[in-house]
Amino acid sequence: MLTLEGVVTGAGAFRLAADLRVEAPGLVAVIGPSGAGKSTLLDVIAGFRPASEGRILWHGQDLTPLGPGDRPVATLFQDNNLFPHLTLAGNLDLALRPRGGRLTDEARARRDAALARMGLDGLGDRKPGAVSGGQQSRAALARALLQARPILLLDEPFAALGPALRAEMLEETRRVVSETGALALLVTHDPADAHRVAPRTILVSEGRAAAPRDTEALFADPPDALRAYLGD
Repeated sequence: MLTLEGVVTGAGAFRLAADLRVEAPGLVAVIGPSGAGKSTLLDVIAGFRPASEGRILWHGQDLTPLGPGDRPVATLFQDNNLFPHLTLAGNLDLALRPRGGRLTDEARARRDAALARMGLDGLGDRKPGAVSGGQQSRAALARALLQARPILLLDEPFAALGPALRAEMLEETRRVVSETGALALLVTHDPADAHRVAPRTILVSEGRAAAPRDTEALFADPPDALRAYLGD
């Protein structure tokens, strides 16, 4: 279970509060207006942004004092963060030896298996600029999975993809989360994404991240903030 216990974070006039629990495993959507703090919520969980108040716990372990690299978290951003000068295989290698050093035969086998799993078999020697946007997204997702962290934070990683490819990557993410037993938080602006892959949804609005609710129930009877966002 991921617990945000009286967490407050922000900068300047912006403030986000979160006091909630998220049962693991599973895929949970994070939705709300632009600027409401969806990415901020992920940043404070990952450790990229400090909490000025409260604690973040994973199965009872206090993560609050830990840096990003020491938290059980992998993050996938909208731009995928693939290094353009490295091949796809080289980008995945970073998840297996982030502090340098040589890859073991076992690590190479894991990398190659991850590429194959994402439909990238035979493309490992290509650089990101030489493959499609969908293939870049698959490589970035494969790299995040190779980190083998139980919490996966997805900050609109497929927003730039076309509708068909976006739907395909969402389904792939759902499949991977189900198979690995991870807890994944997926930031999205599109309610259809939540309906498609997330049984539970966190609404972020008016300076607060609400506790997860059943997705269908939330959208069937939305609170005023969500109703205003949806335009109903």
